[in-house]
Amino acid sequence: MNLCHPYAPSAGYTQIVQRGDDDLRYLSFGVLSLRSGESIHHRTGDEEIGAILLGGKCRIDIAGKSEALGPRASVFDGYASAAYVPRRTDVSVTALSDTEIAVCSAPSDTDTEPAVVHPNDVGIRHVGVGNWTRTVTDIIADNVGAQRLIVGETYNPPGNWSSSPPHRHDNDNAPVESDMEEVYFFRMNPSQGFGVQRIYDAGRRLDVTYTVQQNDTVSIPYGYHPVAAAPGYELYYLWMLAGDRRKLIPYDDPQHAWVKK
Repeated sequence: MNLCHPYAPSAGYTQIVQRGDDDLRYLSFGVLSLRSGESIHHRTGDEEIGAILLGGKCRIDIAGKSEALGPRASVFDGYASAAYVPRRTDVSVTALSDTEIAVCSAPSDTDTEPAVVHPNDVGIRHVGVGNWTRTVTDIIADNVGAQRLIVGETYNPPGNWSSSPPHRHDNDNAPVESDMEEVYFFRMNPSQGFGVQRIYDAGRRLDVTYTVQQNDTVSIPYGYHPVAAAPGYELYYLWMLAGDRRKLIPYDDPQHAWVKK
């Protein structure tokens, strides 16, 4: 099973992974690319959506209410603007400049409230020490009343690791661990850079390592999943989580948890 999927930017909406792929039970992910002046309309059906502005500027209309997202030159230019769209809701997007939006979705059977998130609403955390420090932002988290989705962004400085020490979230075993699958979408600065993504479980039933490059998507249905950035290249990934319970409790690999001490 190949969990790493390249994406070549193209006009319109491109589905990259969807429920049923890669042992994913909940998450679907794609990228919407609009030229300035273009519009798109969608009704969510039985899914909730997190729409994260990757670049550009747009107007988003949710259930008759309109707000602007952006501008954002790229994911390396400030923190995200985003929108949360509940199930069975009409949403329209009009590009005010060339615009790119990440579309994260999960099934929903609950009526929730739409929300717009601006950069000042994003939670910012500086995590780790030494060569495993990174900046983590929480975009759709406790600030939004979603049913399943949690979405954020991570920035690895050149040469640094994240998801370190390696952690998983595979089992519904609160307060020790929660069960949530995840998807990563990568960008590099400069764009020709690369990083490394490993995914493994305790019994090595799954143990794969991928070279990740600009616009790669990696599915993480289960397992520990550390990431490293190549020297000289800042590594970014958009991360999205979903599960039956909307609570992230990571469990560190006992072999490597000692580094926190």
